[in-house]
Amino acid sequence: MSRDARERILSRVRDANRDREPVSHPGPLPEAAEPPGPFTQAADAEVDGQTGVADPVDAFENRLRAAGGEVVRLADKAAVRAWLKEFASEFESVSVCKGVPQGLQPELAAAAPSEASLGVSLAVGAAAQTGSLLLSSREGRQAQLLPPVHLVWVRAQDVHTTLGEALQACREDLPATLALHSGPSKSADIGQILVTGVHGPGRIIAAILGADA
Repeated sequence: MSRDARERILSRVRDANRDREPVSHPGPLPEAAEPPGPFTQAADAEVDGQTGVADPVDAFENRLRAAGGEVVRLADKAAVRAWLKEFASEFESVSVCKGVPQGLQPELAAAAPSEASLGVSLAVGAAAQTGSLLLSSREGRQAQLLPPVHLVWVRAQDVHTTLGEALQACREDLPATLALHSGPSKSADIGQILVTGVHGPGRIIAAILGADA
């Protein structure tokens, strides 16, 4: 690659990155389920009146947010309907993965994954330790990767403390591939300049469904 071509590429990357809000590095992977958050890491810590580590849902939310993701918690069906209607108003079209229940599908025009402004999928689990959503290849990877915005539904009961526990929970019904989505797509391959949304969605939203949802 010539120097002029390299400079043109770097210039475009800088222009695209100029108005993006910087996201700090989430830090090293914790040894156990200790994502950053408002709780003590002592072994005998009391959390909600009980001895042990923090609620895995709280810990998952803190770590995914630290990586640039978004999290919303929905306690019941009424909350799901109200939030989904308002959220969907930001988009023109949607590509929905297989397995997403009708009640969790936005009322938007359907489009191919490469053309949709929103992708929607259902996670098979999540790990608080890494802030990762576990997505099955059975749903169809294109709708998880091609739209610029990705909405992922996950049941609160499927949020596990460690990555090992989350993977273990999928062991009895493994798909061909399990993908770990731990925040928006990022790359700093060119000039060590961080760019979001290069190899996948630049925005990811984890919608956590409570027991009544």
